Amino acid sequence: MAAITETDFQNIRIAVNAYTDEAYTTAKRIGTTGVVDRSPDILDPNSESYIGQMRWFKPLNPTINLISLTDPTPGTTTGIATDVAKYIKSMRSFGGDQVNLQRIVSQADGLAKLGRDFSHVQAEDENSAIWGVLKGVAQSEVDRVAGTGTGLLDFDTDADVSGVNANGFFVDVNADGVFGAAATDGPSSRSLVDPAAVGAKMFARLFQAVGVAWKDYEPSYYYMVTDPETVANLRIANLVDSETVTEGNLVFETIFGGRFRLLPTRANQGNWSGDAAVNAQSTKTTFIMGPGSVAFANIGLTNEERLEYGRNPSAYYGGGSNELWYRWGYIPHPSGYDWAGDETAFADDTALAAAGSYVRKLSALNLSILPIFHS
Repeated sequence: MAAITETDFQNIRIAVNAYTDEAYTTAKRIGTTGVVDRSPDILDPNSESYIGQMRWFKPLNPTINLISLTDPTPGTTTGIATDVAKYIKSMRSFGGDQVNLQRIVSQADGLAKLGRDFSHVQAEDENSAIWGVLKGVAQSEVDRVAGTGTGLLDFDTDADVSGVNANGFFVDVNADGVFGAAATDGPSSRSLVDPAAVGAKMFARLFQAVGVAWKDYEPSYYYMVTDPETVANLRIANLVDSETVTEGNLVFETIFGGRFRLLPTRANQGNWSGDAAVNAQSTKTTFIMGPGSVAFANIGLTNEERLEYGRNPSAYYGGGSNELWYRWGYIPHPSGYDWAGDETAFADDTALAAAGSYVRKLSALNLSILPIFHS
């Protein structure tokens, strides 16, 4: 092999400098929407453990006294109760190393690339963790059924029933109930959009699902996190509103006069229930969520904890190397649930998405994450 000449080095440098960063494919991250409540008052991340507690006042159960002008008996007071929910912390890191003299050949700085992309890496990681939370909630509600109960099938079903005949806070469009007899004729039998209907009736199943879930306690608007096929069917049916809703730096298409803010995603293509209690014809998962469905708080780190730079001059036979590491931490917690997973380690996305990681704390009508399984 011939020796590399100065001209060859120049050619290498020119070739390397000709490369540009591939553009990130950016979607509407769920973590940047109103689904996530980033209020600092929600959580205190400074507990001395992997877990912490958030406390809130429970609704009053008042005792109403009838005033008497003749009987001096004292009135009965009303008690004030509080409750707590456990949350789990998650810490992440991202780093790389570089041979110091590699730049002589490449004339490029790999650590600079790490530094430029850190904020995007962190944002994508937070988004993945929030998706894990949603999957965990969906599976915990189906798992709550334990094969003996059901989801929400009609307007009279009580999702707060527990025990042997437990009911989960989810809707299976392919099951019995307001949607008809259980679907058995293939994966296209019971989609969230009814292609056989006309106009707005195509989405009767969507309104039925929302109605059986919250009944007369419906929020004023929802986020509809669904697959691109469902969104495409909405557009084909001309049901997408002409006006959009701007939220921060995001612009949402809406349907039915702003009632549903559309958030199409590839992340929930499959049936996320992971349980035989859901009809086999249900192959997709759509989430209907109210504002603030997931509480989120960053864990404060010092500059030294957050960013660390190291040198190893003896590496590569004295050529030396540098390392750059970023660290961050956060708490993603679903509203209305208690953490029931491992309390001895930081939670990864698998733990956040596990059915056994969450236990419902609030009444069903106060929940704000509704999984809908459909074909």
